[in-house]
Amino acid sequence: MSKTKSSFFCQHCGYESAKWLGKCPSCNQWNCFVEEVITKGTDKNNKDDWKEYSGTGKLKTISISDVTSAEEKRIPCGDSELNRVLGGGIVLGSIVLVGGEPGIGKSTLFLQNGLQLKNIVTLYISGEESEQQIKMRADRLGILNDNFYLLTETDTQTIFKEIKKLKPQLVIVDSIQTLQSPFVESSSGSVSQIRECTAELQRFAKETNTPVFLIGHITKDGNIAGPKILEHMVDTVLQFEGDRHYAYRILRTLKNRFGSTAELGIYEMTGQGMRPVNNPSEILITQKEDQLSGIAIAATIEGMRPLLIETQALVTQSVYGTPQRTVSGFDLRRVQLLLAVLEKRGGFHFGVKDVFINIAGGIKVEDPSIDLAVVSALLSSYEDQPLPQGICFAGEVGLSGEIRAVNRIEQRIAEAEKLGFEKIVVSKYNSKSLSKLKTSIQVIPLGKVEELYQLLF
Repeated sequence: MSKTKSSFFCQHCGYESAKWLGKCPSCNQWNCFVEEVITKGTDKNNKDDWKEYSGTGKLKTISISDVTSAEEKRIPCGDSELNRVLGGGIVLGSIVLVGGEPGIGKSTLFLQNGLQLKNIVTLYISGEESEQQIKMRADRLGILNDNFYLLTETDTQTIFKEIKKLKPQLVIVDSIQTLQSPFVESSSGSVSQIRECTAELQRFAKETNTPVFLIGHITKDGNIAGPKILEHMVDTVLQFEGDRHYAYRILRTLKNRFGSTAELGIYEMTGQGMRPVNNPSEILITQKEDQLSGIAIAATIEGMRPLLIETQALVTQSVYGTPQRTVSGFDLRRVQLLLAVLEKRGGFHFGVKDVFINIAGGIKVEDPSIDLAVVSALLSSYEDQPLPQGICFAGEVGLSGEIRAVNRIEQRIAEAEKLGFEKIVVSKYNSKSLSKLKTSIQVIPLGKVEELYQLLF
């Protein structure tokens, strides 16, 4: 008989303790320890051996000089945005975790991508939906694929038996929180179950060189449900975000062992599934007939991709004693810093005004080059005068009111030119990069915020 052992696990970070604790010593959360039963003994020795499946011999120690370095093999997807965030396609043997709000479109996106890969045997494992529900969604997507197989099962050992029979080239699991391993005697979704199921799938992926996608749930805080170690075990972590009330979704890379972690892909949710948006600048700039004050266009970079986005500002007289600072899609502390610079260096009295900032399209921006556009939008709303048409901005604003240089200015200028802008305001400290640039757009180099005000008004 196998011995039964019970342990207490922190539901936040996965810390294991022999006895119940009021406060977790790892993450300092209170009242988060739950008792879970773990089966220890001979059962664990009966785990799947993938040596026969993959035809590999015994593992042995090897000198690093004997290892041949080569480019990792990738499976290109039919989806250009997913290729971008993964760093150029699906790497063989990689394990990818995708998290996002319920109803955001995670299952739709990966069902669609699995159906598009017609030359690859794909196994879609669902612990949440029946075959009929998945078939209804596939019919709505309108893609037929005879190499796409479904399995509605939550027991990991049954799943691995089916995998040995089918030998798929890609596995999609929806979702990791619904799987259950017989080696751990606790309910599915618990810390120890998620960790054990992920470890078994990771072993399968690495030993058989089969890529695995894990779809994960998120908690109320927006973090992926389960222990933090789950994100360390996988090769790539993708976050699927966006407001359910908007048509646009953003797939953001949080961790990637095979590419850049600053990438993002943009999708539009349609009746036929997720449509990749190849030129997001056009959707992030609203087409308007009238000239309106408080609107400026910023040339920003997300990962390797240049984007032109619209920044909106509203400055009004404060009715109540304390002026409001409301920000959407931008850092509130950064806005307060820019207001202090305008107050000190430009003599504008923002201390008695309510200030509202919004980044159009519902996206969040962290690039400091958006500072100049935010300052221009604030000045435009303060003066209640619209900015000249066909002008955009790329520059960081320092505490002394200077306009600082930003990286990859050539790409920003090329994107602005492609979308028909006539002028772009940049830092004069970018002059080395600009001297060699041949472009039809007028580049205006400035050094201080005061010069920006004189130029615009």
